[in-house]
Parts: sequence; C-alpha cells; structure tokens
Amino acid sequence: MSNPYLEKAKQQYKQGVSPVTTGVLIVFHVMSLFAVFTFSWRNLIVALVLHWMAVGLGISMGYHRLHTHRGFKTYLWFDYFLAICGTLTLEGGPIFWVATHRLHHQFSDQPEDPHSPRVSGFWAHAGWIIFGEAQHDDTARLARYAPDLSKDRFYRWLSGYHWVPLTTLGLGLLAWGGWGLVIWAIFLRVTVGLHATWLINSATHIFGGRRFETDDDSRNVWWVALLTFGEGWHNNHHAHPVSAKHGLAWYEFDWTWVSLKLLNAVGLVWDLKVANVKSLEEAAA
Repeated sequence: MSNPYLEKAKQQYKQGVSPVTTGVLIVFHVMSLFAVFTFSWRNLIVALVLHWMAVGLGISMGYHRLHTHRGFKTYLWFDYFLAICGTLTLEGGPIFWVATHRLHHQFSDQPEDPHSPRVSGFWAHAGWIIFGEAQHDDTARLARYAPDLSKDRFYRWLSGYHWVPLTTLGLGLLAWGGWGLVIWAIFLRVTVGLHATWLINSATHIFGGRRFETDDDSRNVWWVALLTFGEGWHNNHHAHPVSAKHGLAWYEFDWTWVSLKLLNAVGLVWDLKVANVKSLEEAAA
C-alpha cells in the first residue's frame, strides 16, 4: 500500500533540486565557516541584535503572530517594518511565508502539509525547500492562501523583491565593518536563523511534550523556544493558533510575548489575543 506522504515527496524529488535555492543555501553555509577566523565582540553583538530583529521581530512577531494569525493589531507602518525584518531571514517574502504556514495549519501532518516529518525529519527540516519548484515570487498562486496580504501593493512588491532588504543591509555592513562583519551578521546569522526556524517544522513535530490533544504531531520543545523567541511552544500554538501568547504556563518563557506586552504598554500594539487556558481546562474536567 502506497504511503501518501512519501508519494508527494517523490513527486517533488523527481523535479530535482531548486538550483537557485540550493545554490544560495550552499553559499551561506560555506561562508559561515569563515566566522571562525573573523571573530570579534562587535561582530558577535551585531549578529545577535540582527538575529533578534530578523527571527524575533520579523518571523515570530511579524510573519507568524501578526501576518499569519492576526494575533494582535498595530499601526500599518509597524506592520510593514515587521515584514521587512522578516525578509532578513532569507525565508522569502510575507505572502510566500504566510501562505505556506496557513497551508501547514490547514493540513498539519497530513499529506498536503508542505513540511510534515511524516515524510522524514530531513524533509521537514530542509528537504521541502531544496527540492521542487520555488514559489517565493509566485504571488498569483499563493494569493488564495494569503488574500489579505495579496491585496496590498507593498506586500506584493516585498514578496517579489524579498532579497532587496537583506542585500542592502549586507552592503551597508560591508561598508561599515568589512567582510568579517558581513560573515557574522549576514552569512552566519542567516544560517543559524534558518536552522532555528526549520527546527519548528522538524523537531517540534517529532519529539517534546504535548499539553493539548491536537489532530497533528505538534509538540513543545523548550530549547527551540529559546532559539526562536517563544516559537518552540508549538503544541500550545497548534491548540490555540490565534493566541499571540505561545508560552501558556509560567515556566514556558516566551520572549515575543514579553515584547508584545511592552509594546502594548506604550501603545504600539493592541488587541492582544490570548487563549484562556484555565477556562478550557475547567470545561474539560
């Protein structure tokens, strides 16, 4: 009896690797190796700050909790700023990212899931990106899964030219601090950020704890949460996808939620949606 998960993967494998995506990933991984020879405290600090901006603000707060799930509201200029930060991860533009993630939630760990570990851990981590047809710029095809973003001219532009902010940043860092800074703040930082967020697709659907019974394999992994500013509380998120707070217990540290509370206090974000876990647990008792 055929395995529908493997059959889908085989169809993508037959298309071969995506040359542009694979080539860029190879270059970034190889260049990251030179970080051993170019260490400085300045390079490290700049890389860490940009990791927070790209993964913490761009992916966790922006692409994920705001643009995909609408877990809070904010001003349009800050909405756009978060989206630009998201492009600094080299994970594509907002329309591609949001459409892919909404597909993941709609078909989580089913054959239609873009990156389920039920194919393999490698497939969930990076294989689904490396093989098959790249769709980063195909806003027309992805519009059906992200119609809200597709109506916005800025998001259509940013999705088509998602490489521009990262390239501009890299040139600016090169002029300021030379190749050593570029290796740390662009090549190494992006590579680490990619693997950190890919772990959400792979590790948090393979092992870890499950606080909630969901129809998928989502799990909570504390160390992935530390790497991704709270995204590792993935079972919590799949149980309550609209909640802007992913760490739903006192011991589940969620840096993005802490940031949102601070931004809410100064009036930059509002209407924070939070799962009422206590009432749900009482109802199930």
